Amino acid sequence: MSVTETNTVDMAELLTYAYELGDMINNSTAVTDYLYWKRQVESDDEVQVLVKKLAAKKELFEETERFGHFHPNYHEAKDQVAQVESELEQIESVRRFKAAEKELDDILHQMSETIAYAVSDTIKVPSNDPNPSGGCSSGGCGSGGQCSCG
Repeated sequence: MSVTETNTVDMAELLTYAYELGDMINNSTAVTDYLYWKRQVESDDEVQVLVKKLAAKKELFEETERFGHFHPNYHEAKDQVAQVESELEQIESVRRFKAAEKELDDILHQMSETIAYAVSDTIKVPSNDPNPSGGCSSGGCGSGGQCSCG
């Protein structure tokens, strides 16, 4: 058997394990909760009205954002977006959906890290966290921040 054939067999086995892992994730309580609360949010008329309202307010804010603080309606538009977001946060199904989404995201990120670090501890694993707190200074080389965490 050649080296190429061995690699092909290993890749097929690896893909099989990956599909099995995907099935296990899809059958988890985290995914079940996420899908349940997603359906609740999608079927709630009040939420859908607020989602459309939020999209409209965000569009207005984006128009003012091009000019930043110098636009006369910048702060008003920003406050309107925050107000609608706050209204959405008051709805239980939205809060539960966001919590379920975060839990699932955390699980998937942890699995990604485990797989990546099993290959090499220098592999970078992206996160959905807009404010990562990995102990490194914020920003990267391009933003004038620290280039490496070591």
